[in-house]
Amino acid sequence: MSAEGNSAVGEHGVSKQAKAANRKAVKPESRLAMVRRARKINRELAEVFPYAHPELDFRNPFELLVATVLSAQTTDLRVNQTTPALFAKYPTPEDLAAAVPEEVEELIRPTGFFRAKTKSIMGLAAALRDDFGGEVPGRLDDLVKLPGVGRKTAFVVLGNAFGVPGITVDTHFMRLVRRWRWTEQEDPVKIEAEIATIFPKSEWTMLSHRVIFHGRRICHARKPACGACPITHLCPSYGEGETDPEKARKLLKYEMGGFPGQRLDPPPGYPGRPAPPLGASG
Repeated sequence: MSAEGNSAVGEHGVSKQAKAANRKAVKPESRLAMVRRARKINRELAEVFPYAHPELDFRNPFELLVATVLSAQTTDLRVNQTTPALFAKYPTPEDLAAAVPEEVEELIRPTGFFRAKTKSIMGLAAALRDDFGGEVPGRLDDLVKLPGVGRKTAFVVLGNAFGVPGITVDTHFMRLVRRWRWTEQEDPVKIEAEIATIFPKSEWTMLSHRVIFHGRRICHARKPACGACPITHLCPSYGEGETDPEKARKLLKYEMGGFPGQRLDPPPGYPGRPAPPLGASG
């Protein structure tokens, strides 16, 4: 083939890809296109994680509230391994509010920052006892007044204990919505407000679960498993992580990687193995 022929092949091959890349670089994604892409990501994640759920073990709103406060700066797994003994000894707000702080500290020590957390959970227990008749309130304004409870914790409780829609902006959620270019905000409250304009209110709670599930299992902070990701065709940040399929599969966590999940008592339909209790092997 002549040099001219080779040139023509190059023009229609590599040059075509370059032109496509240039068009993408020159023409930013419109708001409408971003919203459509975001909603498609949510629909596809719903197919990947139909069992998405809160990964803290709880039997009532009080247990979920305390567990969520304890989950700061640690894993849900470590909280789930710690709370059975805590709730066995202090099953109600009244019990926890009247506890000896040093005994609570010892029980929750595995979650880290146990002195500050003891102060928070005993304080919120006392507030529930004194101001709410021993019941967890179902209103955002009331919840955020409790010691150690911010908007993220409040929305976890509202969405999963009361069925009130809310967006849970944790570190995984913040990372992924920025990677997907749904927002450029860095403040959690501003992120929450922007994402709320993209999705109908009825989707907020489950959207949060799906995004957080994806962030914990596939789209990790330091090394995303891009080559094993089911939504690469919708991700503008594809290539930030490992793109080789075999290597990427080795990065998958929890049930996606064939390992136990975070809950000792997972809900029906969860496809992975329950986590082991504290001190157990496996």
